[in-house]
Amino acid sequence: FAVNYGLNYTIFRYPNVYGPRQDPLGEAGVVSIFTGQMLRGIQPIINGDGEQERDYVFVEDVACANLMALSDGDGEAFNLGWGTGTSVKTVFHCLKNIIGSGVEEVHGPPKLGEVRKSCLDASKAKRILGWKPEVDLHEGLARTVEFLRPLYA
Repeated sequence: FAVNYGLNYTIFRYPNVYGPRQDPLGEAGVVSIFTGQMLRGIQPIINGDGEQERDYVFVEDVACANLMALSDGDGEAFNLGWGTGTSVKTVFHCLKNIIGSGVEEVHGPPKLGEVRKSCLDASKAKRILGWKPEVDLHEGLARTVEFLRPLYA
């Protein structure tokens, strides 16, 4: 379409995007799922050993990248993310501390075929768009908890 019809495009490859308004009752999105469970007093289950690493990026940072692509980045593909992995266990314990939950770390069976480590190099997005993530994991988790907390009050 770009060659034949002149369609401008920008492609983003998203890591694990999380934040307010993510469905805590869905099948994916460990941050919102664990948050919803802890706020309801339900025991979260960590799949496998919990050492699976993901590159978690706050939804607001992703939205900023999309806005930047309105004026730059035509015909390009970009990774978004921090470029570092955070384990599911680390996310669990951060949420537990932010919420003040008494739940224990409980593990279930690993998910068949689950990727052990996933991080994205966003240096091209920084170089061309001027984008970099701004909301660190702790702040993003705290903002997500504060959004979801009233739903379970």
